[in-house]
This record gives sequence, structure tokens and C-alpha cells, in this order.
Amino acid sequence: MKNLSLVLLLIGISFGAIAQSDVTGKWKTIDDETGKEKSVVEIYEKDGKVYGKITKLFRGPDEEQDPICDVCPGDRKNKKIIGMEIIRGMEWDADDKEYDDGEIMDPKDGKTYDCVLWKEGNELKVRGYVAFFYRTQTWKKVN
Repeated sequence: MKNLSLVLLLIGISFGAIAQSDVTGKWKTIDDETGKEKSVVEIYEKDGKVYGKITKLFRGPDEEQDPICDVCPGDRKNKKIIGMEIIRGMEWDADDKEYDDGEIMDPKDGKTYDCVLWKEGNELKVRGYVAFFYRTQTWKKVN
């Protein structure tokens, strides 16, 4: 009976770790400076890594609804922002309980940053950084 309790405890811990690491799905991005909704990003797994693409933009009536990113680098240059992959190559780090070793790109200015993703409850924390300088946004799960 003691062994069965230990096995059940370990299974429960394992499922908790898996649930904590699941960042896939649709997330509403919130600008950390203005507090306004900016977009919806769909995060998905591909070849054992995590990626994210913009599926919706929240734009004002005077703004272009489906803009092209003329400042984006490389294969994203002059492509539509809706459908654009902005998160690439994130890998699960079990020790730190976060996704890292990937990058995130801001289509507003075309800059690319190292990235870390982790969940806190039902929120996704998204940190873009260069060296010791970083910004963290809190994204909300879309139901």
C-alpha cells in the first residue's frame, strides 16, 4: 500500500509538470506599456519545439487591418503580419520550468529578441531580452 501511494504521488507530480509546461493554444497579447490588447498569438509545437504566429490583430478604425511588415528581417520581410510566425525555436527547460533558447520578433519595429516563456496559473509570461535588459508581457488565454 505504501508503494502504491508513492507511485500515485509520482504520477500526480508528473501530470502537474506536464500541465505546467503546456503553453500551446491561443493567447491574447497585452502591451506591457499601455495595457491594451494587441493581438492573438497561436502557440503550437513543431518538431519538439514551440512556435507562435499571429492570428488576429486588434486595430483601430483608422489603422490598416491587415498590414505588411516592411521592417521585419529575413523571410518575414514584406509579409502580412496576420499569419506571421513571431516566436521561433523555443525548447522546454525542465530545470527552470520554462521554454527558452528561442526568439521572439516584434513586428512593430522588426527587432528580434531572445525569449523565455513560462506559465503562472492561467497566464503566460513572455520575456524578450538582450543581455541583461528585458521586458515581460503577460498574455491571457483565449477560450
